[in-house]
Amino acid sequence: MQTLLSLSVAMFAGLMLSRLAKVFKLPAVTAYLVAGILIGPYCLGQLGVPGLGFMSMADVKSYSIIADVALGFIAFAIGNEFRLGQLKKTGKQATIIGIVQAVVATLLVDAVLIGIHLAMPDKLPLPAAIVLGAVASATAPAATLMVVRQYKAKGPLTDILLPVVALDDAVGLVLFAVSFGISKALISGRVDILSVLVEPILEVVLSLALGLVMGFLFTFFEKFFHSRSKRLSMSVAFVFLTVALSMLKFEIGGIHIAFSSLLVCMMLGTIFCNICDFSAELMDRLDRWTAPLLILFFVISGAELELAVFKDFAIVLIGLVYILARSAGKYSGAYLSAKATQCDKNIVRYLGITLLPQAGVALGMAIKAEQLGPEGHIVANITLFAVLIYELIGPMLTKISLQKAGEISPEGRTSARTLMHLPHLHLPHLHHNENQNNEKE
Repeated sequence: MQTLLSLSVAMFAGLMLSRLAKVFKLPAVTAYLVAGILIGPYCLGQLGVPGLGFMSMADVKSYSIIADVALGFIAFAIGNEFRLGQLKKTGKQATIIGIVQAVVATLLVDAVLIGIHLAMPDKLPLPAAIVLGAVASATAPAATLMVVRQYKAKGPLTDILLPVVALDDAVGLVLFAVSFGISKALISGRVDILSVLVEPILEVVLSLALGLVMGFLFTFFEKFFHSRSKRLSMSVAFVFLTVALSMLKFEIGGIHIAFSSLLVCMMLGTIFCNICDFSAELMDRLDRWTAPLLILFFVISGAELELAVFKDFAIVLIGLVYILARSAGKYSGAYLSAKATQCDKNIVRYLGITLLPQAGVALGMAIKAEQLGPEGHIVANITLFAVLIYELIGPMLTKISLQKAGEISPEGRTSARTLMHLPHLHLPHLHHNENQNNEKE
């Protein structure tokens, strides 16, 4: 009862706040995050009423399976953007931009934070500064995708944005693993080549390989069904299965083997969209099915934001410097690489701004960094502070950038109620045909 009540309150709060956000012309994802804060441990949860909000961080963490599954579907949807026809146009540009902007953000944040370390070594140890530079490379694909979907953005900027975000996570994983290995070496005084170079590259390669295999298996089994409902069910089952397999961790000959669920599910979506002739229609139906799941994901993500970090002035100060340095690195890296690859002028101007949101991947890196001990706790707190700021303003900046680029229609979305009353739409016939298709085997 308490679990269902908490989830229903979370979804209701997110939906109602999204109506308020619409009045202020804010993206719905911002409303979901704010709703999570309001019903989280620091606000409504303080009342201590079971089921009415989340009473503690442990309570919020108990719903982590929703985040795992939601991120799997988000990555699967982003993988759908890697269609060969489209990659022939933007693939080279997206690859260069994806690598350059991540590396520039890391180097700039490293340089600035190492400067702070030299000025205040007791507040920011060198290992923490190095790891934070790598955390800066990560971009949140979830918030970006939600804004693109909500406003049905279309155009050159949107076409290159999602592939860049996807590549960004692959590059970020490698940068983080290398930085994490260097930081461990600084703390322990021992350099481990396996953890610095071999394991991160192996994680990316094996994740793509697992996604490749799952993509071919998914397409093979989809052929056994002809009804839309069965195909949709098979799609959900395979994303669940892929997320589960990507959680495997084991050790072979002293080498730690792990997978990135984001990369695995992205590859699953990429293979499926390129070899399945009905993938576009199925992806559209899957987007509708996952809508409630994504609302819950963002509300729970909002509840996870640690407001206690505001108590430490040093964390707030370093966090603000980190945010400014990362934003400058993302924007300048995207600007320079987009200009060098002769991208559309709107891509050059606005792409960097759309890459600012930061959440799941960065938080995952921060959790991993806690293995460093006290230095890791500093990384986690600064990352939590930055995520809180980025998640609240990032989606809004993404929306503004897409509007400035002319890729969001000014009239906004059409109401479903309006569509139901348009005389030229024969909805009963559409439903009848769909029911007939659903009955076919």
